[in-house]
Amino acid sequence: MVAVPEPAAEPAGAGRIEAFLDALWLERGLSESTLRAYRTDLLAFAAWQERRGGALEAADRAAVLGYLAERVQAGARPRSTARLLSSLRRFYGWLLREGGISSDPTADVQSPRTGQSLPAALTESDVEALLAAPEIDDPVGLRDRAMLEVLYASGLRVSELVALTLSQVNTRQGVVRIVGKGNRERLVPLGETALDWMERYQREARPVLLRRRLCDTVFLTARGAGMTRQAFWYRIRRHAVTAGITKPLSPHTLRHSFATHLLNHGADLRVVQLLLGHSDLSTTQIYTHVARQRLQDLHAAHHPRG
Repeated sequence: MVAVPEPAAEPAGAGRIEAFLDALWLERGLSESTLRAYRTDLLAFAAWQERRGGALEAADRAAVLGYLAERVQAGARPRSTARLLSSLRRFYGWLLREGGISSDPTADVQSPRTGQSLPAALTESDVEALLAAPEIDDPVGLRDRAMLEVLYASGLRVSELVALTLSQVNTRQGVVRIVGKGNRERLVPLGETALDWMERYQREARPVLLRRRLCDTVFLTARGAGMTRQAFWYRIRRHAVTAGITKPLSPHTLRHSFATHLLNHGADLRVVQLLLGHSDLSTTQIYTHVARQRLQDLHAAHHPRG
């Protein structure tokens, strides 16, 4: 978002804005940071409107459009502009309900298209380098290798991986039973490679890490307890440095790579939806934008003029 300097003196509409924020806090229980963002947006617009000789309550559609246009000319991104318009809409909607205005100046103002943010995914060679980074002669390194292999082979969320218990793993059938968001259960295949690493970890490293304690969690810390999502994310970043990966990573990078590479190799979108545990196919469809290489290859292979 483009930085907006706070006005030196509060504009005339500041009292209305504070009343709106109080109502918003009571109704929605929003965080202080969210309320601060609303306050910044609304005070900046109120000051702009005041400089034009108009009151905050007297703003019309032309004023809203003029302010947004000025922000865009100053370099505001579509997402920042959309958030600003959202702040104005919520404020003027409240003001209309309170009887402070007779019409909403934002009613017919369209939000800018922000586009769909594409998830980051590693190339297949990057994934191979990342998987090979842990030192497997060490129990912790072997654990990390098994975790990375399972993560990439299954597309699990990191939170699902670190919470995995022994009863959820069926090595004979090669699947893990996951209870994901919305308490939805799904069976996810591991594949032979990940299954081999899982079994090797359980055979060679887990007893060492367990230290004769009792713990049902599959992947353990050096102290014999279950791992946290943050701890494993720290390990991923360390191994990424070892692998020479300089691309931005997130805890979901291997999950995104799993989905992208499946589609690139011809997997059906609905199969990927089931494996990821998405309740709605539209959530999975974002990966069709990432997997462009497969679409280009199919066109080149099958179109008569490809």
